[in-house]
Amino acid sequence: MTDQSGQPRQSLGTRIWRYAPLLFWMAAIFFASTGTFSGDNTSRLLRPFLLWLYPEFSEERIAFLHFLTRKLAHFGAYTVLGLLAARAFAGSSRQLLREHWNLASAILVIAYAFLDEFHQSFVTSRTASIFDCLIDIAGGLFALIFLNYFKRSQNKYEEP
Repeated sequence: MTDQSGQPRQSLGTRIWRYAPLLFWMAAIFFASTGTFSGDNTSRLLRPFLLWLYPEFSEERIAFLHFLTRKLAHFGAYTVLGLLAARAFAGSSRQLLREHWNLASAILVIAYAFLDEFHQSFVTSRTASIFDCLIDIAGGLFALIFLNYFKRSQNKYEEP
């Protein structure tokens, strides 16, 4: 059995295998946007660890490292989101998604970054920040640019 583009139809199991990691990661990002991962809560974990490793660290240095860790977590989480979106869309049974996986992935990353910050605006222990949204988008787009570059360099070596 084939779809409109002549591609073989994919089984439900194949579709779940392709989209489940993406949906799971989106749920993980949503959970990380709750009060459980507020700055106060992550500080309670990171501060003692840093003081155990480096007892001479000042409060200012610990605060900076906490800030940096949180921003890198934003970038990293959306880097993974970009990769999982690309994986899902590039292997889609839908020709439009398969042909434009990069654009579809970028749209998903950007939309989810804005929705994530919008969600945080309703969480009392969190604040919505356009700066965090831009970090999220940068992480996702970094992954897509890297993946696109990697795919193009692979194609260069496969051509006769």
